[in-house]
Amino acid sequence: MTIQRRTILKGALASTAAVAMPNLVRAQAAPFRIGLLTVKTGPLAQGGIQMEQGLATFLKEKNSTLGGRKVELITADTGGNPAGARTKAQEVVERDKVDIILGPLAAFELLAITDYVRQKQIPLISVAAAEDVTQRNVNPWIIRPTATSGQCSHVMADYAAKEMKLKRMATISEDFAFGHEQVGAFLRVFEENGGKIVKKLWPPLNAPDFTPFIAQIGQVDGVFTGFAGSNPLKFLRAYSDLGLKGQIPITGGWTALDDALLKSFGDEAVGAISATYYTADHGTESNKRFVAAMAKDYDVIAGAYSAGMYIAGQCIEAAIAKLDGKTDDKTAVMAALKAVSLTDTPRGPISFDQNGNVVGEVFIRRCERQGGKLVNKTIKTYEKVSQFWTYDPAEFVKQPVYSRDYPPAKNLQ
Repeated sequence: MTIQRRTILKGALASTAAVAMPNLVRAQAAPFRIGLLTVKTGPLAQGGIQMEQGLATFLKEKNSTLGGRKVELITADTGGNPAGARTKAQEVVERDKVDIILGPLAAFELLAITDYVRQKQIPLISVAAAEDVTQRNVNPWIIRPTATSGQCSHVMADYAAKEMKLKRMATISEDFAFGHEQVGAFLRVFEENGGKIVKKLWPPLNAPDFTPFIAQIGQVDGVFTGFAGSNPLKFLRAYSDLGLKGQIPITGGWTALDDALLKSFGDEAVGAISATYYTADHGTESNKRFVAAMAKDYDVIAGAYSAGMYIAGQCIEAAIAKLDGKTDDKTAVMAALKAVSLTDTPRGPISFDQNGNVVGEVFIRRCERQGGKLVNKTIKTYEKVSQFWTYDPAEFVKQPVYSRDYPPAKNLQ
């Protein structure tokens, strides 16, 4: 009887192990699932497609394995609107069970999903530049390795005032959150350095023609543009057609003269100055690989949207490696992401501030024609640029978020 009981017990344990071990193996081998929220239709689609290309380039380089974990990518088209962003965020989290969200593209999309991300406690790495998710209303489930709306605009304003010696400028950008925040940041720094913004123009995102707005620019010695997606092309062509190219210098934020757009531009872009967190001529080893792979696989020049997603992949890889591949604890994943500090990315060294926003280099470039091709040539690099610029963070967040009317424009004519 004793032998029989032992035999039965041994058989039962073996049976339990046979059931448990496959489950354990499956859990250990489960892919790390990334949900990419991007835009494939409408005026912002060009940037959205670049986002997908940049992430695909990184995953191909890594054989879809990050920190020892296989990666599965689920891509969702938000349509470039808040409702679409909310719907797709819910789908990738609740239906597809992703471990992390990358994206979305537009500031108004990020604002539409930030409460949902907080509620679901799902890590998100953002390209969208909505300021307040890393400033006054910090979302602890978000990091941003690209830039806030104003981060590059602060730099552009500093350069316009101090190096270009501009005094009277007009601003023109789409009438939405990203444009408002870019212009607000530019206005603040430019006027604090002695300049005056004498005209602010707000075309709608889907404006068919920028000519009526350009005609209102008036007597200025420079223009700041915050256009995104395909709108920079339409704007500069209209600007040139009206005979203003070469007369009034054009400056812009990181979307205004993105490297990925250069194949579509003509001479209307030559001489334009932009400030950006990524430039294709940067000399890091990872950027050399990235630029070459984007050219080979997609026949495009690498730009900031695609670089942002490549860097997001680097951040995920570093976090998974730090956690030895164990990503079930989402709080631990977020802590690992915020602690990421990388020396070799396509944009140079990066780290994150206490709110999850990147601290890194910002580049001033001039668009030139070299060997028959348009290129953005870096002419100055600002190092360790924070979302708070040179301001004290505690004092910065006491002020309202940059908007259509803040800071107030005191010199409009």
